[in-house]
Amino acid sequence: MKKQIKNNVFWVGKIDWELQEFHGSEFSVHHGSSQNAYLIQEEKTVLIDTVWTPHKEEFVKNLKTEIDLKEIDYIVINHGEPDHSGSLVEIMEEIPNTPIYCTANGKKSLIGQYHHPEWDYRVVKTGDSIDIGNGKQLVFVEMKMLHWPDSMATYMTGDNILFSNDAFGQHYALSELFNDKADPTILWNEAMKYYANILTPFSSFAKKKIEEIVAMNLSIDIIATSHGSIWRQNALEIVNKYAEWADAYKEDQVTIIYDSMWGATKKIAHKIADDIREISPSTRTKVLSVVETDRNDIMTEVFKSRAIAVGSPTVGRSAITTISGWLHFLQELKFKDKVAGVFGSYGWSGEGNKILREELEKAGFQIIDEEIKASWMPDDEFLKETEKFSKSLLEASVIEKKE
Repeated sequence: MKKQIKNNVFWVGKIDWELQEFHGSEFSVHHGSSQNAYLIQEEKTVLIDTVWTPHKEEFVKNLKTEIDLKEIDYIVINHGEPDHSGSLVEIMEEIPNTPIYCTANGKKSLIGQYHHPEWDYRVVKTGDSIDIGNGKQLVFVEMKMLHWPDSMATYMTGDNILFSNDAFGQHYALSELFNDKADPTILWNEAMKYYANILTPFSSFAKKKIEEIVAMNLSIDIIATSHGSIWRQNALEIVNKYAEWADAYKEDQVTIIYDSMWGATKKIAHKIADDIREISPSTRTKVLSVVETDRNDIMTEVFKSRAIAVGSPTVGRSAITTISGWLHFLQELKFKDKVAGVFGSYGWSGEGNKILREELEKAGFQIIDEEIKASWMPDDEFLKETEKFSKSLLEASVIEKKE
């Protein structure tokens, strides 16, 4: 059933309450999600995006109860990823001659996925527009690398709605649709998690794109995202947050990430946390096991942190595989202006710390010289020496206090 967003603009998407993972198994989902598609019914009728392939039959069936599909004049596909375009084949089987507006890379993506080069693609770039009647237009804004090369947003004049696609979204099932109806704690946590795990590598693009949108002097009353909440109350707050998050974001937090075989590395991890709490009581400290903590949640904590400490036992003359895999993911995210220290335990050879250093340097972290390297199980006398490491980590990651 369609739900009114504003005037002749309606939500026709899918609330996905049961969703638990996304992008394959790359992104964990704790509060469900939604695939938001929109129907504009002015003098011209426009469908903006569709929903994910598993829900395509339900989507088309529901859309037919709201409108004769032959009344659709244009389809806008802001991004070709299947969670947005997954029902397009079924729609086009019903109305095969309907123009599809997308970027040049969007056309390439859609043809590559669905193998229909005969569709009527109308390739657009930033500033191009189409008239939809009643004095209103749709203006297209390329959003390259937010988060795919084909991404764009669509701005509707008159009603001042920015259909932002993946930008400004979050995975959050919300039957009431709007941010002023959401639980603010869940909303903002999920928005940050989404940015930290998906958009952080593209922060430089995000920063430039926000500046470009501001320069266009668009009056934005509503940001209609592709996932989660639609921003209508203080809609630009999320844009301001993106500008902040894109600028090497960090809080006064230190996160300790580790795995342990027989408890030695775990013991060091908790001692570092105790040290930091003693040295700097105002600094938020978190200790996270890569085995017991969701990896996307860990990355959200890293995103917030001024510094991290990473610990592993030496296993097979390397770091333990759980940490090695996590470090590969860390490298993908390209965090900026953060500090790291390494620690670990060993029985025979002790190469673990060296491997951690090398991998953290690849991830772009500034590595402190101090490290903790315990032979076998560290005793209380050994753990007295960890304070020097913790002090170095804090001193190397001082952040300016905001007024």
